[in-house]
Amino acid sequence: MGRVVCFGEIMLRLSPPGYQRLSQCVSLDMTFGGAEGNVSVSLANYGQDVSFVTRLPQNPVADACIAQLRGFGVDTTRIVRGGDRMGAYFVEKGASMRPSKVVYDRKYSAIAAAKVGDIDWDSVLDGADWFHWTGITPALSDSLAELTLEGVKAAKQKGITVSCDLNYRKNLWSREKAKQVMTELVKYVDVIIANEEDSQDVFGIGAEGTDIEGGVISEAGYRNLAARLADTFGAKKVAFTLRESFSANDNGWSGLLYDAAMGKAVRSRKYNIHIVDRVGGGDSFGAGLIYALREGYADEDAINFAAAASALKHTIEGDVNRVSVAEVKALMGGSVSGRVQR
Repeated sequence: MGRVVCFGEIMLRLSPPGYQRLSQCVSLDMTFGGAEGNVSVSLANYGQDVSFVTRLPQNPVADACIAQLRGFGVDTTRIVRGGDRMGAYFVEKGASMRPSKVVYDRKYSAIAAAKVGDIDWDSVLDGADWFHWTGITPALSDSLAELTLEGVKAAKQKGITVSCDLNYRKNLWSREKAKQVMTELVKYVDVIIANEEDSQDVFGIGAEGTDIEGGVISEAGYRNLAARLADTFGAKKVAFTLRESFSANDNGWSGLLYDAAMGKAVRSRKYNIHIVDRVGGGDSFGAGLIYALREGYADEDAINFAAAASALKHTIEGDVNRVSVAEVKALMGGSVSGRVQR
C-alpha cells in the first residue's frame, strides 16, 4: 500500500478553558488544527503512512506545530518553510442554545501566499496512492487555488486517488467564487465528501425534502443529490455527513455513501451524541472513510466506520481525533454505553 498525502493549512488554535467566552477568560489553551492536518493525524493513528504538506514560517510556533504532527506519526518532511506568519483561530465552545463560535486570524498566512512552483509535486506525490484536500485550501487565495489545481492535476497524471471535502466557508469566499473555482477542481476528484449544506453552498444543488435549520434530513434527497454530484463531476463515490442539530450539545449523527458504479447508496447507523468539542468532526469522518476505503472495506462497513469514528471525535477536546481502529470498531459493534473499561 502506498502513502496518503494531505495538503492544506494548519493553524494555531486558541480556546478559552471549558465553556468560557473570550470576553471572560484570562488564559487560552493552545493547540493546532486545520482540516487536512486533522485528517492526517487520524490516518496516522490508524496506522496509515501519511504525509502532511503545507507552507509554514521559520519560527518557534511553527516548529511546535511540526513537532506535534510528528508526535502523532505524521510525516512532516515535505512541509515547505517560508512566509511571515502562521494562521490562528479562536474557538468558543457552545452550550445548549448558544452555538460554538470560531474567529479566524489567518489573512496573509504563509500557506495563503503560496504559489505555483512552491511545491515539488513530483517529489511530494512519489510513492503516494491517495491525495486529500478540502475546499478551504483554494478559498484562502487565488494563488493557492492555482497551486491546488496544479496538485490535483499532478495526482491524476500519476493515477493517484483524489478525495475532497467541499468544506464551504462563507467567511473565506462567496458562493459565486466557490462555484467558479471548485467546479474546475472537483473534475479531478474521485471521492467527494460533504456535509448537509456544502453542495447547496458551493454548487447550488441541494437535497430535496431537507430542512437544515429544522433538523429534517431526507435520506432519499441525499441519495439523489449524491447521484447528481457523481454524474456531474465523474466522481466514483460521494459521501455526506448528516447532522441533526437539537442543540449545541446534542446532535443526531450519521453518514451516507453513494457508489456511482453500482448506482447505490448506503446509510450508516445513527448516533445520538453529547458533544464535548465538535470542531474537526467532519475531518474525522473524512479520515475514517479514507482509511476504510483504502483497507478494502465494503461500502456499508466503510460508511459505518466513518460515522463511528466521527461520533467518537465529538467527545474529544481539540481538533484531532485521538482514537484507534479498535475503539472505532468497538463502537461499530454496538459498544455505546460508555461504561468504564477496566
